[in-house]
Amino acid sequence: MNTADARFATLKEWLDWQETLHPSRIDLGLERVRTVLQRMSIEHPSYGIVMIGGTNGKGSSVAMLESILRAAGYRVGAYTSPHVLRYNERVRIDGREANDTQLCEAFERIDRAREDISLTYFEFGTLAAFDIFHHTAIDTGDTGIDIALLEVGMGGRLDAVNVLDGDVAMVTSVDIDHVAWLGEDRETIGWEKAGILRQGRPVVCGDARPPGTLVRHARQLGSPLYRIRCEYGYETNDDGSWSWWGAGQQVYDGLPVPSLYGPYQLRNAAGVIMALELLRPRIAVDRSAIAAGLERATLAGRFQVIPLARDITCILDVAHNPQAAQALSQALALHPCHGRTHVVMGMLVDKDIAGVMRELLETADSWHLAGLAVERGTTADDLAQALALSGEGLTQRQYPDVAAAFTGARAMAQPGDRIVVCGSFYTVTGVLKALDHDRSGIE
Repeated sequence: MNTADARFATLKEWLDWQETLHPSRIDLGLERVRTVLQRMSIEHPSYGIVMIGGTNGKGSSVAMLESILRAAGYRVGAYTSPHVLRYNERVRIDGREANDTQLCEAFERIDRAREDISLTYFEFGTLAAFDIFHHTAIDTGDTGIDIALLEVGMGGRLDAVNVLDGDVAMVTSVDIDHVAWLGEDRETIGWEKAGILRQGRPVVCGDARPPGTLVRHARQLGSPLYRIRCEYGYETNDDGSWSWWGAGQQVYDGLPVPSLYGPYQLRNAAGVIMALELLRPRIAVDRSAIAAGLERATLAGRFQVIPLARDITCILDVAHNPQAAQALSQALALHPCHGRTHVVMGMLVDKDIAGVMRELLETADSWHLAGLAVERGTTADDLAQALALSGEGLTQRQYPDVAAAFTGARAMAQPGDRIVVCGSFYTVTGVLKALDHDRSGIE
């Protein structure tokens, strides 16, 4: 591509411009993306697609699927959001992040195709992922990717990712989040999540209590529904391994526990294996690839453990709704700590702040509340007011930003203590950046 006529020369310039292009940051709907996709002639990809939606567990499911499929020898494209440190994290091929040149060239092709259509920041990124997957074969002279793993950003029905059709859909869980856009109860949210289902194509549901709206929609579409504890499931073994079972007497026994920490990861892994079984015979994966992939999967900000100086541990988790906070609390209970737990928290204003705090009350010995200077970000005072409603006498300090809150928690922490960072992707990102500026603090 001749870049001389490109609108911008750098990735930062493109992203800064995309932030201001559309009247609103979130504008759910498929028509804009569908029109541009058709103009680019990439609306009918030749590769297989797994569409991963749900409230929690999407990123972990993508990470495990990606790791297993790569262990089986397949060329995998993955699209996830949001990113933790670099925008490039959102688009991966064969485990490698898209580079700046690939993203800028994709943005330029999208910009030319859209003409007068206004796109959101997320829509630009979604189209860029599809464009890069398409051009992989052109750029490398080979057959391109075998399969794409697409994480649905919000909801499902009207999310830009949903403009493509998945061969298999996954709904990892359904709980209350993004209420301003998706609704205030599980049935309404379940309907939105069910929007990623396709006529006659299978769907895996990792929620033990799937909303009736999702079940009924699957039935109406003739989409075979595979529910955890019904059509598939798992059991833990005395030797520390676990076993997966599915319909038709399918069993994988003695599997290694996923490298992604937390008891809830077994539920995510079970759904991943069910999805892989449904991809046969187009994509065949054997037990050895499943075991290797589970052991190798990595994902930043999901119970990510970083040892600090003075025998202090930092645990980063992007949990930002009550269901995720409950899972974090359960994982913390199983993770040994002989000292105190200091919680560094920053959240967005449209989240259930009190609900998240409630799940961590029994775990936290002190709270370090950070303001988030982003759109929809709360102030430390907002968090303090919510914490005050949860109980009296709680040790808490307020800070203008995440870096200051993390510094405050480290100053209070003693050998054997742990610092738990949670509440938002922005909070985890802030701490990781602070650690990057102070590598001497990591052992």
